[in-house]
Amino acid sequence: MTSYADRDGKIWMDGQMVDWRDANVHILTHALHYASSVFEGERAYGGKIFLSRRHSERLHFSAGELDFEIPWTVDEIEAAKQQVLSVNGLSDAYIRAVAWRGAGEDMGVASARNPVRLAIAAWEWGSYYGDAKMKGAKLDIAKWKRPSPETIPVHAKAAGLYMICTMSKHTAEARGCSDALFMDYRGYVAEATGANIFFVRDGEVHTPKPDCFLNGLTRQTVIGMLKDRQINVHERHIEPAELEGFEQCWLTGSAAEVTPVGQIGDFRFDVGQMTRDMTEAYERLVRS
Repeated sequence: MTSYADRDGKIWMDGQMVDWRDANVHILTHALHYASSVFEGERAYGGKIFLSRRHSERLHFSAGELDFEIPWTVDEIEAAKQQVLSVNGLSDAYIRAVAWRGAGEDMGVASARNPVRLAIAAWEWGSYYGDAKMKGAKLDIAKWKRPSPETIPVHAKAAGLYMICTMSKHTAEARGCSDALFMDYRGYVAEATGANIFFVRDGEVHTPKPDCFLNGLTRQTVIGMLKDRQINVHERHIEPAELEGFEQCWLTGSAAEVTPVGQIGDFRFDVGQMTRDMTEAYERLVRS
């Protein structure tokens, strides 16, 4: 595997295209020390970024939640993303836009005088969960919990919120799993480390209510697809004990797309017809 720091190509950085290997920041960048960073993960299919503008709008929203303003408009970010794809000759690709407080006059918790920076990179990236896309991912159950909205801006796509995700995914992979499932601060089923989760029982769909974690754009898209098919969708609090009674399960996310789940802890699920239908329907939608 080639290091992400050592690749050919161009990265858009603060309004300029720079060589991939030169897209660097100073060691005293505020975001490195205090997690003052927000980002978006997006996929392009056939040169078109799925839900591109909504991702750019959410990037601005997330920055506002962290008390900073991105000095590029949504339209400018949209143009920059397309430029990155074009310059790098990419059609099917993953796009990462990241905004952060850089190095400046402040080097403490406060950083109001530091510049806000923005970078956009893109690269070819296959299935996020590898062959789990076909046979169903295996999930561990994380020891950490998603935090209360009273403790952190839970609806921002902010770097700091992923600290426990990294630790939980490392533990899961060491146990032979693809990912980990979080409970929330109350003990309800929440989400995976980078994807929302859905369950099927008796032909109806159940998914955790996103009142303390990110309401993913792919999650919203899939709910709309299910409702278009006249399938009942229950957005609600789900107790861990209910996992035993669900028949099917899948994950959703811009990187994960729609990925079947075959096992969570000791609970097993079929990669059933509805799961396969939604996986295939999402693939058709993003390429339409």
